[in-house]
Amino acid sequence: MRAAYELYGEELFGFACKALDDRQLAEDVVQETFVRAWRSPRGFDPDQGSMRTWLFAIARNGVVDAMRRRRVREGPGHSSWDAVSESPSAFDPVDQLLERIQLGEALDRLSPQHREAVVEVYFGGRTCAELGEELGVSASTMRSRLYYGVRALRLVLEENGWLAS
Repeated sequence: MRAAYELYGEELFGFACKALDDRQLAEDVVQETFVRAWRSPRGFDPDQGSMRTWLFAIARNGVVDAMRRRRVREGPGHSSWDAVSESPSAFDPVDQLLERIQLGEALDRLSPQHREAVVEVYFGGRTCAELGEELGVSASTMRSRLYYGVRALRLVLEENGWLAS
């Protein structure tokens, strides 16, 4: 756990601090994250994702819990917090960060050719014809790589529980 803390502690703190906008509360969340991880080591399955992803998932739950506790403490008279916590976008930055981590790990599991096709076309905004020309392969080959790359990506995300089946 000490090695995990040294590797990911600062990153988790930044994540919690940004989500909560409260350094002390963020420190508490990070501490609780590592306590939860230490108490439930069987929750980590390297076939499901990296240690980093697992810790971020625990931290996200800690952030949500901290937000709920803060809301209860502040009571119903605190309208600004009520508006934020009821908003559907209240966790968007947190969810987006977790999604990027999960997507990055899923992309790492694709073959280099499939990963390149998916990243360049979906995230780079390029066409299969452009990419194929640059790589010296036909557009139909690039479309095939893209199709099978997206299919493999979906399977990885589903296997890891990151995407509904």
